[in-house]
Amino acid sequence: MSGLLALLDDVAGIAKVAAASVDDVAGQAAKAGSKAAGAVIDDAAVTPKYLHGFAPARELPIVWRIAKGSFKNKLIYLLPVALLLSSFAPWAIAPLLMLGGAYLCFEGAEKIAHSMFPQSHDKQEAQREPQDPAHLEEEKASGAIKTDFILSAEIMTIALSEIPHSTVWMDAATLAVVGIGITVVVYGSVALIVKADDMGLLMAEQGRFSLTRQVGRGVVKAMPGLLKLLTIVGTAAMLWVGGSIIVHGLEQMGFGWLGHQIHDLAAALAKGISAQLHGLVQWLSTAAMDGLLGVVLGFALIPLAKGVITPIWQKMVAVFP
Repeated sequence: MSGLLALLDDVAGIAKVAAASVDDVAGQAAKAGSKAAGAVIDDAAVTPKYLHGFAPARELPIVWRIAKGSFKNKLIYLLPVALLLSSFAPWAIAPLLMLGGAYLCFEGAEKIAHSMFPQSHDKQEAQREPQDPAHLEEEKASGAIKTDFILSAEIMTIALSEIPHSTVWMDAATLAVVGIGITVVVYGSVALIVKADDMGLLMAEQGRFSLTRQVGRGVVKAMPGLLKLLTIVGTAAMLWVGGSIIVHGLEQMGFGWLGHQIHDLAAALAKGISAQLHGLVQWLSTAAMDGLLGVVLGFALIPLAKGVITPIWQKMVAVFP
């Protein structure tokens, strides 16, 4: 009897440890996921453009196809690499984060440049030869998955940098939760966004009540503005997160001058502000300066990306389609 009681006590102890581990994984995943907000917002903002021009019946299948590619990117390719970095080359995490931050800055600056000079982009699109729908869908989905790989690498690296180093299994579980959770949130949101106008049109045309039809018409009218707002928010988030990653990366590598200057200037701007708003003003000032750094760095990287990196990437894609 005493042996049975001891066994039950051991089982209860194991259950408590397991429950605590689950709580730790969930807490660490939530914290790490929040730090990757800029890349997450960008992912959600970028994906809908790949669905432009397709029949409504093909939108959700394409979203699901991209989502499956995103799961594969995060869990099969990037998670093992992240664990290897954490175990054998933790010194490489900061430079890789800065590389990803520079990419976010470049993407944000390129979107600003496109909004300022849309004619050149539209001319390039017009010069492309028309393609059959099946080939176009294949091309768009593949392009979205490749873009997702880059954003997913940034998300997983940010998450890895925020996880307190523990056992390899705890790190793996936390990264897996982050990867799965973010993918569900991003592509669930994308699915809702791309089908919102269809739902609104259905309500406007077939709603049984006047209020239902009015809401439907409101949804249809609001969607172009919502998509534009999402693009603006995504661009701002990319530049803010990219710039802050560069600043913090420099600090970790022993170059803290820029970070100290931004902190001191933000503190000076918040000086004299009421206690209730002091922290908010300082945070907004810091985010604005990080974003400005992201804009400057991003525009500086555009010629390098267009003249050097893009041709190399296109050759690699041609070799490894």
